[in-house]
Amino acid sequence: RNADESPLTRLRRTTGRNGKPLIDDAEFAAGERLRADYTRAQLMPRVTADWSSAIPGGRRGGGMADLADAAIGARRRVEQALAAVGPEFAGVLVDFCCFLKGIEEIEKERCWPVRSAKLVLRLALASLARHYGLTVSARGSRSGIRHWGSDDYRPVVDPQD
Repeated sequence: RNADESPLTRLRRTTGRNGKPLIDDAEFAAGERLRADYTRAQLMPRVTADWSSAIPGGRRGGGMADLADAAIGARRRVEQALAAVGPEFAGVLVDFCCFLKGIEEIEKERCWPVRSAKLVLRLALASLARHYGLTVSARGSRSGIRHWGSDDYRPVVDPQD
């Protein structure tokens, strides 16, 4: 495949005002993983007729039964990923990462304001990266939770009292 044909690669090369790429390595990897699974799952619409399943004698293939185990597994992974990001982000991720539509094309088709798709894509890719476990998750302090009912609670006393 040609990496330059991917709008995800172009978005990765684009830098923001701070000079850093608009998407980080985890978000880029998540988008590429979705694209690879989508392709492996054979979900792309066909442009021409499929003559590979024509069998003499009038018998035809059975749909899902003809798919290889790898394709079925890939379909399951795509479904889980799209369910994890939710319906708000699923469509834009499929358009951008799988159908290779550009940002301007997505904005035009969805009647979005100019430059709004970049923000939505960044949020969608961050959610996808989190689903794949590619992001570093935030952790709280090691001191534990402190609340008014705990043993280590000390009320704040006003020095003027």
